[in-house]
Amino acid sequence: MNTTITTPRFIHEVPQRQATQNTEAICLYPENGPPISYGELWNTIQATAGWLKGLGVSSGHKVMLIGENCPEMISMLFACSLIGAWPVGVNARLSAREIEAIAKHCDPSLMFFTARVSAAAEGHASDHAALACDARVFPDGNQYAVLPSSTPPETPECAQAVATLIYTSGTTGAPKGVMVSHKGLLHFAGISAASRRLGPADIAYAALPISHIFGLATVLMATFHAGASLVLRSKFDVQDVLQSLVKPGISMLQGVPTMFVRLLSATAGQQVSAPTLRYVYTGGAALDPALKSKVQALFGLPLHHGFGITEYAGSVCVTNIDEPRDDCSAGCVVDGVQVEIRRDGVPVEPGEKGDIVIKGPGVMLGYYRNPEQTREALLPEGWLNTGDIGYLDANNALFITGRSKDLIIRSGFNVYPQEVEAVINAFDGIRLSAVVGLRQDDGNEEVIAFYETEPGATLDEQALAAYLAANLAPYKRPARLIKSAQIPTTLSGKLQKEPLRACLTNKS
Repeated sequence: MNTTITTPRFIHEVPQRQATQNTEAICLYPENGPPISYGELWNTIQATAGWLKGLGVSSGHKVMLIGENCPEMISMLFACSLIGAWPVGVNARLSAREIEAIAKHCDPSLMFFTARVSAAAEGHASDHAALACDARVFPDGNQYAVLPSSTPPETPECAQAVATLIYTSGTTGAPKGVMVSHKGLLHFAGISAASRRLGPADIAYAALPISHIFGLATVLMATFHAGASLVLRSKFDVQDVLQSLVKPGISMLQGVPTMFVRLLSATAGQQVSAPTLRYVYTGGAALDPALKSKVQALFGLPLHHGFGITEYAGSVCVTNIDEPRDDCSAGCVVDGVQVEIRRDGVPVEPGEKGDIVIKGPGVMLGYYRNPEQTREALLPEGWLNTGDIGYLDANNALFITGRSKDLIIRSGFNVYPQEVEAVINAFDGIRLSAVVGLRQDDGNEEVIAFYETEPGATLDEQALAAYLAANLAPYKRPARLIKSAQIPTTLSGKLQKEPLRACLTNKS
């Protein structure tokens, strides 16, 4: 085992270093079974790499990891890095059609299914006539399928640069394969750990899928960089979170806003027991003031926030741990990153809204096998067009106002759905809302608001309409309020607006 690692070049060198320096330290508290040490995990990673090579997987090949969070997903991720293959993490709760579309696009040499912990993964394994994995390497229940690849492996240079392929969640359209670099993930692991002052004594909660950039970069990589521990869960479960806050004693709780919405609903907003909790963070989607206030009351701690996208390996901005904000800013730019707000390609003054473009070591290497969309996203001189709209204040704090594709043009005015959603969410009895635009025959757009109520709540829609009239300019007010039993979200918890738009289109 190499004991001279200083600056890692590949993501597998992070757990390798911890196994060398902190062999007995716990890295994982799995759902079932005893805690796992860094030394034990590294031994499993090496055995997994040997198993993959025995099946013909080598540098430049793709390996689809179809599953939900478990130690095997982590072992496979780092084992692929160890042999130079590209792991393609895919949430098992995707449909068979979506799985097939990704497989057709990335052309994997092998599929791995975490059927032991996921009925959905087991179903996909059955679809592919998968075989039982080697019991000497994996716990019973996991399965795999070797596939005849129709394309040659990636070139050595390309293979060594890419740490993983992450397919975007598709909140605004079809998913794309983002080539995430080792360099970007390693850079952000250090940034994220430092921003939270993570240390070996910390325990973080890991229900965010590690097949998504939030779960991979902010939760997994940063925690391992610091030699801390993860309470690893295949799904987010409110009661499990409440129990884990007490034992083993979570100190870090990170999640998307919808996770916190569920916590608030289950606890009726009453403060919970969390004796070791010291840091609460949300990202991956917009944050509104009502939710922030409620979460802070729930835990008696500031709710920190940040901004990141799949196309950047980690967060671009994070709020300062020593200076909690009273607003919903995503904080200031982290070390090594630049942010500009542009309109028609030209930087604007502080306070003016425009397109958010970023530059830094975490910028993706491109969309896999999609040069046209890569050219649209990657701008000259290393800048990346995030597709988000926002502004920087006089102190360079970033405020997100929405996605460029979500922007609604009403009577010549720009309507930012996030602003309208924040007002709706502050109304008593509202659990969640989603605002979309519906194009009319004259080219104008109507503002349509879907809302979901708290369990058991009775909502007076006329009172809600009157409240919105008092708090929104006329052009921002929803033309229609539509009650939804459950507003759709992606598997990572982001609002999913395409089904809502499709619903409106089908009814019109």
